[in-house]
Amino acid sequence: YQGHRVPERMEEALNTLFPQPPGDLYGELANYFSKFSKAPVICKLVGRKVLDGVGQPTLEVEIYCTVKNYEKRICSIVMASHSQIPEYALPETIEADEKERNDSVHTAVEWVNESLNSMLRDLESTDQCQADKMLGEYFANKVEEKKEIQRREEEEAAKASPAPPSCPPTPVPKQKKGGRPVKKALVDENPIPPAEPAEPVLSGSLAIGGTSLAIAKAGATISCVPLYLYIALLKHNQESPKEMTLPLPMVTLLNCEKNLPTKLKLVKEVMLIPPAELPLKQGLERILDIQKEITRLLESSGKMPGPQADSKKGKAQSSAKKAPPPSLKRISHLGCLTTGYDNLEQLLLLMQTACKNIGLELGTDMYLAINCAAHELMDYDKGKYEILTGTFKSPDDMVAMYVEMINNFPFIIALIDPLRKEDREQWSSICCALGSKCYLIAEDAATQISKLKTDQNINIATCSGVVLKYINQTKVSDLIELTGILHGQRHITILGSPDGESLDASLVDLAVGLGASFLKLGGLSRGERVAKYNRLLAIEEQLAANGTLR
Repeated sequence: YQGHRVPERMEEALNTLFPQPPGDLYGELANYFSKFSKAPVICKLVGRKVLDGVGQPTLEVEIYCTVKNYEKRICSIVMASHSQIPEYALPETIEADEKERNDSVHTAVEWVNESLNSMLRDLESTDQCQADKMLGEYFANKVEEKKEIQRREEEEAAKASPAPPSCPPTPVPKQKKGGRPVKKALVDENPIPPAEPAEPVLSGSLAIGGTSLAIAKAGATISCVPLYLYIALLKHNQESPKEMTLPLPMVTLLNCEKNLPTKLKLVKEVMLIPPAELPLKQGLERILDIQKEITRLLESSGKMPGPQADSKKGKAQSSAKKAPPPSLKRISHLGCLTTGYDNLEQLLLLMQTACKNIGLELGTDMYLAINCAAHELMDYDKGKYEILTGTFKSPDDMVAMYVEMINNFPFIIALIDPLRKEDREQWSSICCALGSKCYLIAEDAATQISKLKTDQNINIATCSGVVLKYINQTKVSDLIELTGILHGQRHITILGSPDGESLDASLVDLAVGLGASFLKLGGLSRGERVAKYNRLLAIEEQLAANGTLR
């Protein structure tokens, strides 16, 4: 006791508390002595398979710490699941993807409960840097193990079945001579860069991202600070920022599925962005008002909404009676209405009409962003993008089309994935033409996070910014480092919500703590989406109360 100065500190505690008798004497004594207790350390990780917002399997990670000699559950996080398979993929492709996802979650649960549990035991929960370093090394070893297994399998396959001598494919070039299709001639005249292969995802990689984020959340809980402030402290080397800004939300209003019978393919998501000077609460209220008016217009006018009804009332009414849109009132997994259109002008004029009807003006009271998802439009046989059913444009034509679009509709302030990442020349062209008028953002068209971190160079150097998603083996320290690189290169950072979201709202805290410019969360429906908007509102309220909201 004397070695730990217990008698001396007890006397100090009693003398300190005596003049101000607290209502809970023993509680105050406990608070006094807790300053001298050991820092909590991780004692157990628990991984389990859970379901995300669309019923797909994903990973939950729980953190237990030894706090004042007792094991205590500190927190848990649920990872968002992400799939690169489009919704309209073949049934066998979807089935293979689901099996792969199941296997990956199963492996991730094993990693958390076995290897990571023993590896991270006795580590202080506030030592994020060391935790992420250990997680990174573990993942690198797993990647090498996978490569070694693949090498052995290839060698065994080569020994088992030696390659036949008659493998040169001589008949194929001969067939090209016989039929000289116009298609081939066109492709040869102006070839497009082939699609780059998707970065392979190691089965179980969810465990790395999940554990890193869970440790960050545990560190914030132990330190008695909100997660967004804890992330900001990590980013600024433990210096508390005097002011913090909220990212502007990109709220998805309409999801235009590309496999609908309507003609327009160019637009995947229509998003609303409130003005920066408007409080978030008011901005979301405006968006909800626009959403209600859009729904009313679609219901009353059918397939030919608002603006068409004004100019051609008779036609609009008759077409509405004959062909009501089958997808109306269907909420997509993004938490917004699913609908389709026959051309871009029809869609944008509908947006203008909806805003005017409730006394708002696009370009002043609200702004638009469009997710084009151009990688889903490319017809590789023709070497062109299919922007409307049967209407194709070359990459250069796409640039000219976007320039005309922004000139005609200046209230569009952001285009996401207007081109594939492989069309680098056209990215440079579009940024030169439109860079001062709207944000040109790479989501699918951006380099993968793991490569961004190692290369410190964005695949499309001329884009305005990049959408970052917290998925797979991404660690908290990776995002901190990456946002620093992006800001240094004058790129804006957008934190994006993956397709398969959960009720976990940690992504919002990450965005605020990292100083992201925008937050792409989907629509204002579905619990897993709305939970994040509610978290953003709560953070705005806290920062305003503390006087740190800029």
